Amino acid sequence: MLTRRCTQRQFLLRPDRATNETFLYCLAEAAERFGIEVILPSVLSNHHHTVVLDRAGRIVEFTEHLHKFVAKAMNALRGRWENFWSSEPPCLVRLVERSDVLDKLVYAASNPVKDRLVEKVHHWPGVNGLSALLNRRTLTIQRPRHFFRDAGPMPPEVTLELVIPPELGDPDEVRRILRERVAFLEDELAATRARTGVPILGRRAIARQPWWGQPSSQEPRRSLRPRVAARSFWPRLEALLRNRDFVSSYREARARWLAGLAAVFPIGTYWLRRFANVSIGQPVAN
Repeated sequence: MLTRRCTQRQFLLRPDRATNETFLYCLAEAAERFGIEVILPSVLSNHHHTVVLDRAGRIVEFTEHLHKFVAKAMNALRGRWENFWSSEPPCLVRLVERSDVLDKLVYAASNPVKDRLVEKVHHWPGVNGLSALLNRRTLTIQRPRHFFRDAGPMPPEVTLELVIPPELGDPDEVRRILRERVAFLEDELAATRARTGVPILGRRAIARQPWWGQPSSQEPRRSLRPRVAARSFWPRLEALLRNRDFVSSYREARARWLAGLAAVFPIGTYWLRRFANVSIGQPVAN
């Protein structure tokens, strides 16, 4: 799952037609360019969660391209010149098991409800892919005219088909689970609001928010930045050990490379593969 916040937590992605169109266009174009399968995007006013599947090992290029063009296009729309995204790097979390993917899909889809912005997911006026995913609806997005040139290299129209990868099992069963879990969460949060009296913000108030505004709540600082998400202990441990083995192998190969010796870098090496043409190892057969 890919997550990134806007600078200073500002509402630079506040929902409106141009913002929704811009994000979806950049997402669809980047996904097609780098062979990324998009499962579900969820864009709130100051951050986004996008659950994707990267089969070709190009998630870094996809992330850079997506965020670069969203930032440029949105700055043009807002009349801004400064950085659009937070200076913190994007958060990329590997979802280890099927249950972990489902958990994050529910989390991302229900974000506007959990944050007391709207009562139901489908009430959210911004980008949220749950309805399109559940109803097998392909999204067609026109090139935003406020930034991209008519005669430029970007396509005049893109399509985005949200997918349920076969690794998750029967697509109809996955849709049923998502529909039931999101509905249960909506009902649970509604009951909590009725009990506590905490109101929701609502679509009209969201539309009136200035894009340069920011939440009044305090953001947690100095917390952990997870790299994997796994409900079960042993799969999480295995994923963490694989990450540790990668770092160890990479450091050893880099030391040899800097010393002028033959070096083979582990699969997953990005920058040196792209810009220094280093040798990459072969996958190990199961």
